[in-house]
Amino acid sequence: MPTHLSCFHGGIRPATWWIPSLLIVAISQISCGNVKKVEGQGPEQPADVRPALFTVPADQMAHLKVVAAETHNWQIAVQTTGTVDWDADHTTQAITQVNGPITRILVDTGAKVNAGDPLLYVSSPDVVNAMSTYRKARNRELFNKRIVDRERDLLDRGAVALKDVESAEADYNDALTDVQNSLQPLRIFGINAQEIDAAEKQGTTISTELAVRAPIAGIVVQKLVSPGMLIQAGATICFMLSDVSSVWVQGHIFDRDLPLVRVGDPVTETNPSSDHVFRGTLGYVGAFVDPATRTTPVRIVTQNPTGLLKKDMFVEAVIQTSTRSNILAVPVAAVLRDDKNEPIVYVQSEPGKFAQRSVTIGMQKDGLVAITSGLQKGENVLSDGSLFIQFATSIQ
Repeated sequence: MPTHLSCFHGGIRPATWWIPSLLIVAISQISCGNVKKVEGQGPEQPADVRPALFTVPADQMAHLKVVAAETHNWQIAVQTTGTVDWDADHTTQAITQVNGPITRILVDTGAKVNAGDPLLYVSSPDVVNAMSTYRKARNRELFNKRIVDRERDLLDRGAVALKDVESAEADYNDALTDVQNSLQPLRIFGINAQEIDAAEKQGTTISTELAVRAPIAGIVVQKLVSPGMLIQAGATICFMLSDVSSVWVQGHIFDRDLPLVRVGDPVTETNPSSDHVFRGTLGYVGAFVDPATRTTPVRIVTQNPTGLLKKDMFVEAVIQTSTRSNILAVPVAAVLRDDKNEPIVYVQSEPGKFAQRSVTIGMQKDGLVAITSGLQKGENVLSDGSLFIQFATSIQ
């Protein structure tokens, strides 16, 4: 018969040492006449029925470790995973407001731009028409201004009636209104003040090119056009710009963790391929729970000054909640699983005697696991060696 070894905290001993010991333990349990093994321990059982006790001989207790269930003051951390996305509050599209073909493209994907920088030029008759309308309105304004000045001078000399001056002033006000109205299309087209000043000069040629300018400062993350492409006003998306110094991490948390998290909680994030730690803030907690996964979406606004975080990159996040509570906990080694995969512990009812008890567990921290039900503060549970006790009870 081959000799097998069993690992125990007192050292490595032959199985022939442990198996007779198990038999001794089994005999000890059977000989304990005041103990009766039952299937459960719910409140519906009679008061005189107690869980079966497992007795460990005194010479073997030295190999076991018994600890008391104690409360701990933890700052609860909620762990999740997520994917990087562009910050929608700092991401926008560059769309032209005129129809026509693209004549020049000045930037490519990955280019860094400032707000107002030209991205491409479009050749469009819409620009010529808008400039011509403005130039005509401006000419009428200047002409009516001269008329008003002349009429006021004649009125001071008594050469004209007051109604003539008032009529000239009305015409001048109408001309001012036309100028303001003609400026609106130019502003919509993104024509700057220098180009408008150039349009006022008589005898100069009006350029048909219109610049599509960057609405924000950031990085060109998508280029959606090509040279010569015919674009439509207000419909064709030319570029996607984003300020990637701040990104969003889209994650999910289980519904049991919802009471713990708050908008504004600090978050630390890591990526398996990098040793850099990123800092963020919980910016949004969803208003629904996915019935399939029992999770709620959360959004983490993350600082990304070096640009290491890229869209769709995977990260692991730890939400440092502000919740602190006295949590009953025992060592992780004290919690085992029964044949139904439910958590159990071995509670010491008296020296050397243990009873199996079902518990409900929570989060883990620093080698401890939280016990949410099934155990009271101060009760002693078996920690190191509990696995051998479970094995011994299973073979009886």
